[in-house]
Amino acid sequence: MSFVPIALPPAPPPAEPVIAAAVILHREGPRGREAVLVRRGKDLRFAGGWHAFPGGRLDPEDRAIPVAGAPDPEAAALVACAHREVFEETGVLLARGRERLGAAARTAARRALLDGSLGFGAFVARSGLALDARDLLPAGRWITPEHLPLRYDARLFLAALPAGEVAEIWPGELADGGLRPVADVLAAWSRGEVLLHPPNLNAVRTLARPGPVDLDALRDPPHCAGFVCRRIEFQEGFFLAALRTPTLPPATHTNCWLVPDGPGLAVIDPGAPDPAEQAILFELVDGLAAEGRPPTAIWVTHCHPDHTGAVAALAARHRLPVRAHPRAAGRIRGVENAPLREGERLGDRFRVLETPGHAPEHLAFLDERTGALLCGDLVSTLSTIVIDPPEGDMAEYERQLARVEALGPRTLYPAHGPPAPDAVGQLAAYRAHRREREALVVAALAEPAPLAIVTARAYADTPPVAHPIAARSCLAVLLQLEREGRARRDGELWRAA
Repeated sequence: MSFVPIALPPAPPPAEPVIAAAVILHREGPRGREAVLVRRGKDLRFAGGWHAFPGGRLDPEDRAIPVAGAPDPEAAALVACAHREVFEETGVLLARGRERLGAAARTAARRALLDGSLGFGAFVARSGLALDARDLLPAGRWITPEHLPLRYDARLFLAALPAGEVAEIWPGELADGGLRPVADVLAAWSRGEVLLHPPNLNAVRTLARPGPVDLDALRDPPHCAGFVCRRIEFQEGFFLAALRTPTLPPATHTNCWLVPDGPGLAVIDPGAPDPAEQAILFELVDGLAAEGRPPTAIWVTHCHPDHTGAVAALAARHRLPVRAHPRAAGRIRGVENAPLREGERLGDRFRVLETPGHAPEHLAFLDERTGALLCGDLVSTLSTIVIDPPEGDMAEYERQLARVEALGPRTLYPAHGPPAPDAVGQLAAYRAHRREREALVVAALAEPAPLAIVTARAYADTPPVAHPIAARSCLAVLLQLEREGRARRDGELWRAA
C-alpha cells in the first residue's frame, strides 16, 4: 500500500469466519502414506492456486441431512458438509451403501450437485445412502487469522480412502489434484512449489511421520491459541508476522516476513509502531531463535511508516544491522542503515532488486532458489498500490512491474495481502489493470476538468470515500500522460493534449 496523510474512516472490524469443513483422505501407498490434495483455481478469492485438502463452506441445507452417531446438530451438519464437499470436489463417496451406486449414476449425480440442480440431501436419500459421523474422525479446528479479508472456522476430519474409491478432480473451482505421497508434498513445499496454509501443513507433517496417524497432533497442533495459528510458515523457512500498522485500507496489517539468511533469519519490513503488535513479532523471533534460527539482520523494502515502525525497537533488542537502499539513509528513525544495491546477494540466495516507482528507494528481494519474490509494495494482493507523486512515478512503476515479470518469479510475498502463486500471471494482470485504468483517465479528459472531477470519472468503480487516495494515483497517471504529450494542464484544469 502506501502512506498518504489523508483522513480516512477507521479500519473495518475483522471479517466473521465462515464455517467450513475439510477431509484428510489418506491411504498407505507403494511409497508410503498418501493423501488427496487439490490445487485451488488461481482466480478464487481465498487461497487461489494453493494446495489444500478437499473441503468448503457449510451449506444451510447440510443441517437438514440425517447423520447417525453425531453428538449434536452442529456436529452432524459439519459431517454432512464434509461428505458433500469431498464428493463434489473429488468424486469420492464416504457414505455407507456407496457400493450400490454405479459409475454412471455417480457421475450424473456429481454433475447435478455442481450445477445446483440436485441437493446433496436428496441425492443421499434417493440413492439409499447413509451418513455416519463415526466414519470421519474429528481432526482439529482452525480459524483464519484476523488480518485476512476472508476467514474460515474450519473443522478437519480424518478418513481412510475406501478401497475402490478414486479421486478424480474436474477442472473448475479446482485446477487439479489427486493422491500424492505426503513425503513428496513436503519436499515440494520446501522448494516453494506447493503453498500450504497452517492446517494443511500440520496435517501433511503429521501424516508423514511413521506409524499410525497421530490424532492428538492433528487436534492439538503447536503454536496455536484459540484455534488461531501463531506461527505461519507458507513455504519452508518463510515465516509471517502480520502486524497491525497505520496503513491504507483495505489493508489493516503489514506483513513482516522472516526468511532464511545463513544460519538464521532476516526480518523484512517490521512495520508496527504499537508495542502490543511488536510483542507479537518479538514472541515469534524469540521462539525461532530458541530453536536455533536467530535473527540476523533487518531488510527494509522502503521507508514508509507502515514498513519501518518496529525497525528501531527490533534492531536495538537484538543488535541487528539494518539494510536498505542508499536513499533510505537518515530516513528510518532511530537507526543507521547499511546500503543495498541492485544485484547484491543476501544469505547466498536473495538477489536485491531496485524497484522504484511506488517510492524512489523501493527494493524487492528475489529468492533464486525457490523463485519467491519478497516484493514489499511493488504489488498488493488486496488491492492496487497507490502511486503518490512526487515520490511516486507511474511510468517507472510500470517499468519495474514489467522488468520483474520478465525475471519469472514463482510466488509473490507482498507486504499487504496473502502470498500469490503464479507470480508471472499476477504481475501481468496487475500491468493490464494499470493499462485499463490509464485508458479510463484518458477518457475522463474528454472534457477539461480539475483533478477531483477527473478522478471521479476515471474511478467511478471506486467508493467515493476512497477518491482522495485514488486522486494520488490519478495524478500520477496524468503526469505520465503529460510527459508523453497526451495531456496538459491549464491552471487547475487537466485536458487532453
